[in-house]
Amino acid sequence: MADDRFAMDERAFQLWGMPWAEAVNFADLSAHIHPADRDRVQAAFTATRSVPGPYEIDFRIMVGADIRWISARGQAAELEEPDAPMFGIFLDVTGRKQAEEGSELLAGEMSHRVKNLLAIAAGLTQITSRSVSSVEEMTGQLTQRLISLGRAHDLVRPLPGEQGKAALLGDLMAILLSPYEDTGAFSGRIRVAVPRMGVGESTATTLAMVVHELATNSVRHGALSASAGTLDVSGRTEEGEVHITWAETGGPEVCFQPEMTGFGSQMIQRSVVSQLAGSLSYDWQPSGLVATLVMRKDRMGR
Repeated sequence: MADDRFAMDERAFQLWGMPWAEAVNFADLSAHIHPADRDRVQAAFTATRSVPGPYEIDFRIMVGADIRWISARGQAAELEEPDAPMFGIFLDVTGRKQAEEGSELLAGEMSHRVKNLLAIAAGLTQITSRSVSSVEEMTGQLTQRLISLGRAHDLVRPLPGEQGKAALLGDLMAILLSPYEDTGAFSGRIRVAVPRMGVGESTATTLAMVVHELATNSVRHGALSASAGTLDVSGRTEEGEVHITWAETGGPEVCFQPEMTGFGSQMIQRSVVSQLAGSLSYDWQPSGLVATLVMRKDRMGR
């Protein structure tokens, strides 16, 4: 501790992605610590000079383009022995941290999906009530909508062995939007006109997540929440890209631009970028939302 000198074995140098040296100092190691964790690790390291006993801290390091999670554990020197060395180990806990992050993401997504499904069920009940004249008709139509919602939800999170069943982009959109279409005098409020093209398993799942999120928001406070609301989904191909436009009209007037920072919005943005090499943008016009999804055409078959 007196001269800030670390003596590490060969395994530690490999873990940190550093060339072998007789000794290194904290500044040498700090250069490899993730910037978001650097101050916290510095404070913990400083505390070991004045707080005797065991210590433990988890943090991230950068090894080339990779990020690893390290758990540093050890025993600080006693106060009455200021020149005595402190001892410790570095453990690679990347696998555990990734598993924890995956569990947290899954729990967050499950909670988000359950809330969305409850909101959709309430919205579908209101939509159905506008086009029926009896309890029996209401029961039949609502049941069919919920069955359609189940089919659409299977595309968002397909069960093992059920993947890869989506074939054409237009068919996929029709299945996803079928729960929200009105019948009778209100029929035709949803119009779909997209290029005739095939979609693969991964693309189908990502598109289902996007449409599911947009439809949920529309049923709650967009065009699909109003009897006069309409939805147009159109598409075109352009220079190796597929452009899908989601245009809502006739719903409640948009007075301000919502912040799309919720769990669902962030999740689909990540999915669009990682799975489709694309983008999803929002234009909140007074008449309703216009969302534009751009995807690379060569990714559609995956």
